[in-house]
Amino acid sequence: MAGYSSDKKALLDRLRRIEGQIRGLQRMVEEDQYCIDILTQVNSATAALRAVGMGLLDDHVRHCVKESIERGTGDQKVEELLAAVARFAGRPA
Repeated sequence: MAGYSSDKKALLDRLRRIEGQIRGLQRMVEEDQYCIDILTQVNSATAALRAVGMGLLDDHVRHCVKESIERGTGDQKVEELLAAVARFAGRPA
């Protein structure tokens, strides 16, 4: 079971709001709005996606990695986690 399963509805709601932000950005470009205003909204959407990513990383550690360690099979999950954190931070794994 995925670590985010208990919060799946909330996660999907957040992603739908972000999708709305992206559509708003598309409209802003179509309407030739001021560059700085668009950049401000890009920053906002990026921050929202990062917050979702951090939540997913948190859930992964608290559920998937923890359960794997408790079963004695945690090495692979830990390596997977480290690679995911590196990618999330924008560094090669």
